[in-house]
Amino acid sequence: MVQPVVEAAGLELVGLSFHPGRHGVLQVTVDREGGADLDAIAEVSERISRRLDLEGFEPGPYTLEVSSPGVERPLSRPEDFRRRVGEKVKVKTATPVEGSRTITGTLVEAGPEEVRIATDLGARTVPYGDIASARTVFEWGPAPAPGGPGRRSRTKKSKGGRG
Repeated sequence: MVQPVVEAAGLELVGLSFHPGRHGVLQVTVDREGGADLDAIAEVSERISRRLDLEGFEPGPYTLEVSSPGVERPLSRPEDFRRRVGEKVKVKTATPVEGSRTITGTLVEAGPEEVRIATDLGARTVPYGDIASARTVFEWGPAPAPGGPGRRSRTKKSKGGRG
């Protein structure tokens, strides 16, 4: 019920989960090239809510949460990886690859069966079936230098009107 509504709004359904309970929570994660802004998320949230009400979403009372994935995007499908070639990623494997279950580096290739990641220790190839979880890695820029933007300096003026 949700995917056609999301796609009609020009967005991509990135994730969908339902957490049952007294008032279950339906979490919908959406995105689009360049990111989903607050207006797009609000609009698709309203559309999803209407659709679920019309179709009679059956688990009973629920809370709908619609959001974007944030700066560190989850990667699960081969097309997710293909879109992020050239970006820094962190992949956790189900079993150790060359002694480690975590591989962090630049995604250099996303083929039909596996991904290739350039790390400090060399390239690593991981079949999709061995990936337990993966996400992009956001890197903060360098900290501003002391006395840089955001600080004001004071200068004294001479009383003679010059300088």
